[in-house]
Parts: sequence; C-alpha cells; structure tokens
Amino acid sequence: MKQRAHSSFINTILPAVSFGALTGVLTSVVVNLYKVCAKYAISFSEKGYHFLSERLYFIPLILAVFILPAFLFAFIYKRIPNLRGGGIPTSIGILRGIIPFKWIRNIIGIFCMSLVSFLIGVPLGNEGPSVQMGVAIGRGSVFSFGKKHHVWDRYSMTGGACSGFAVATGAPISGVLFAIEEAHQRISPMILMIATTSVMFATMTTELLAPVLGVSKTLFPSMELPTLTLREVWIPLSVGAAVGLFAVLFLRYYQLIFKFFNKTLNRIRHGWRIFIVFALTFTAGLFSFSFISTGHELILHLLGGETTILMLLLLLIVRSTLTLCANSNRITGGIFLPLMAVGALVSAILAKFFGFIGLDSSYCTVILVFGIIACIAGMMKMPLTAIVFAVEALSCYGNVIYVIITAGVAFLITEIFCAESINDRVLENRVEEINEGKTPTIIDRYVTVCPGSFAIGMHVRDIFWPNGLFVLSHKHTLPIDMRDKHAAKAIHECDILHIRCTTFDEKHTEEKLKLIIGDWENPSQ
Repeated sequence: MKQRAHSSFINTILPAVSFGALTGVLTSVVVNLYKVCAKYAISFSEKGYHFLSERLYFIPLILAVFILPAFLFAFIYKRIPNLRGGGIPTSIGILRGIIPFKWIRNIIGIFCMSLVSFLIGVPLGNEGPSVQMGVAIGRGSVFSFGKKHHVWDRYSMTGGACSGFAVATGAPISGVLFAIEEAHQRISPMILMIATTSVMFATMTTELLAPVLGVSKTLFPSMELPTLTLREVWIPLSVGAAVGLFAVLFLRYYQLIFKFFNKTLNRIRHGWRIFIVFALTFTAGLFSFSFISTGHELILHLLGGETTILMLLLLLIVRSTLTLCANSNRITGGIFLPLMAVGALVSAILAKFFGFIGLDSSYCTVILVFGIIACIAGMMKMPLTAIVFAVEALSCYGNVIYVIITAGVAFLITEIFCAESINDRVLENRVEEINEGKTPTIIDRYVTVCPGSFAIGMHVRDIFWPNGLFVLSHKHTLPIDMRDKHAAKAIHECDILHIRCTTFDEKHTEEKLKLIIGDWENPSQ
C-alpha cells in the first residue's frame, strides 16, 4: 500500500500538480497582459470609428488600408493554419489530439492577430484567444520544463485551456467544467486534478495581477436580479424555448454563410474574402459601434439601458451575420462572447414582447441573463457550464432553479432538432479541411504494456489516448496474488490491450501510443 501510494505520488500527483501550477501561473500572466492590450485596442477602435463617422471623406483611404491586414492574415493562415478561426474550437481540436500545432508561434500569432481584429472592430471576442494561448502555454510548460515527460502534454494543455477560460471570464468553476463538458466530454480524476490545480493557481495569480494592471477580474459587474416565484416559471421556459429555437436557426445560418464563402466564393483569393468581412465591419461600425466589436459593452448596455425593438432586431441581424462571416473566413478571435451578445439580443427582444403583454420592466435584466444562459446551453451545448456560469458571473444566486430550467429547455430544444454545438460544427469544418485528400488507416492490434511506462497504475478512462483510438479489451497477465488489490482495474505492466484506431497519420498515432504504454516493438529500449 505504501509503495503504491509513493509511486502514485511520484508518477501521477506530483507531475499533475507541478505542470498544473506552472501552466496556471504563466497563463494568468499572459492572459492578463493580453486583456490590457485588448482593452486599449478596443478603446482605440471605438474612438477611431467615432472620429471617422464625422469625417466620411476618409472612408476610401481606410478601406484601401484594410487590404494590407487582409492579405497579411491570409498569408499567415496559409503558413500557420492553427491561427485560423475561433480559439475555442481550435483549442478543443488540439486537446483531443486532432490538430497539431507549434506552441511558440501560436502564442505570438494569436496575441498579435486578435489585437488587429479588435482594432478593425471585427465582432469576435478575447475569450477564445485566451483559451488557445492557455493551451499553447500548457504545451510550452511541458516541452520547456519537462522534456522527459512529453506524455503530460495534453494534460498540461487542458489545464492551460481551463485557466485561460477562467481568467478571461472570471468564472473559475466554469473553467474546470469547460474541460469536462466541452474539451474532453468526459470526467475522470486526472482531468479534475489538472484542471482544478491550473485554475486555482491562475485565479490566485490574477487576484495579484489584476489590480496592478488595472483589468477587471470579472466579465460582468455584480447585479441585483429579482427573485422569481413559481408563478413566473413561464419566463425561463419561454426564454429557454425561444433561444433554443433561435440556436437551431443560427446553426443553419452558419452553414449557409460558410458554404457561401468557402464554396461559392472559393475561387476568390482568401485575402479578398477577408477584406470583404473587414469592409462590411467597417461599414456597420460607421453607423454604430454596437454593431461590431466583441459585444461585451453591448451586453452591459442592454443590461442597464433602453433600446428600441427595431434597433434590437438590426443589432441581432447585423451582429449574427458579421460574426459568422468572420468565423467562416477563419479570422482570429473568439465566438463565446459574441454569441452571448446574440443570446442577450434575442432575450431583449423577448423582454420587449413581454412588456407589451403587461410584464413589469423590472424583469428585463433577469430575462437578458436567462438569454445568455440559454445561449451557452443551447448554441454551445454546455448546459452544466451555463448553470455554473450564471451563478459565478451573472449573479443568479436567488434563481438557481430557474437557471436550470432555462438551460435545460434550451438544450432540449436543440437536441430535439439534432442541432450540433457551434463549436463542434466549426471544428468539423476545420478537420475536413486538414484531412482533405487523405486516406484514413485503420489500426487494429494487440499491444503489451511495457514496464515503467506512463500507463501503469492508471485506469483506461484517465489516459488521453491518441485521437480516434479505443481500447476494446484489457487483459491482465499478472497473477491475481501479484496485483495490487487497491488498483485491480488499473493497468499493470505486461497487460495486453486490444486497440482500434482510425487515423490519417499512422506513424504519429503510434508515436503517441508508445509514449503512453512504452515501445512494445522494442521493449528492451
């Protein structure tokens, strides 16, 4: 028992805590510096649009200038594909072992290119880049400080993704749930250990850095929301259903826009397609800055101000279109915050309708909050994260049951219509693009767990196997009396695993598998 505990501490707990802590601290530092730069970029962009709206004779010059970053983006995307598109879908692909990438290029590229997007006013957020930079920092932590522990790569990257999400949104528990519900879509002690450690150190570091750098630790200010009663249960039911149905339409709208830019206009150079998005963004921004940018200020305005229903409809149509155009053209930036703005707009329109039938205006704020929750649960298919995020970031302490109802109804509606998560749809498009023209190979074999390998003492569920690999059977070879009774279901040396995998890169898959169970072909090495 003591020997097993010591081995578990040295081989599992110590590396998990060490890499988790290091990744959490570094991610907090980088993301907080990024938030400072993003704040100034967005502020400068808003002032620039206000200046240009009163001096329209500069429009031809600005449009000409936008050609340069458009073609620069296209040039960089061609050479560094991982800088393309939404940060969260790309991060999920990396964490699942689908998308390869180089961490130093990723940090620098995401940091700089997303700031350019903010300057132009493209309606994309900073939470996606924060998550993706966290993933890159997680890999950098292992590759720089644990060169003999490359098998911890995806664990450390998972901690970085959770930390990036937690620092960007000010919701640490939601950051942990991100790994379970979205990134890996399963729960295991290993995922919980690395995620909680990283988020804990990232949050503590942010507590120290935020006051010094002058950035907010939270995404939204504390709000006083009216507490609903059972008589008003129709409100969360209505909001969840409305946003859920909108999510179904939104995904179909995304598919139309994606096909338009990548099928209909595929003969046009990518630089010109990006320029079209920049030009549309610029035109909308001249009318109102609320049509463009991240959507954070828009949500704050909706929570605290009055907007006409016509303006709300225009904002919904323009922002939805521009965000999807930007993502379909793979412009660097996140879609989490812009989609929350879309959810807030849908629920704001619903609140106007409720006002027409006699509902008191004091309920408007809580309806908007329910809209944001329903958007996360339905459009992004993260109901648990939505519920916790509502309490952590949206002050829904007194309405937890109604938060659950809202998230549950929105999620149920999208399930009924078989609507995918927007993140999964974006990721599927990326994977199709990466593997276009390649022929998959099926690996089906029995492999032996080598002595001293990473897998020993761990359960099958705890291991991040190469993407697409399944362990069909696990046969113990040691006699029962030689096995540790406290880890009877764990993997032991010389155990035989029956694996099956569909892969587009057989050599890469085998290399990753050997990092986990050892070199079964040359066990003496």
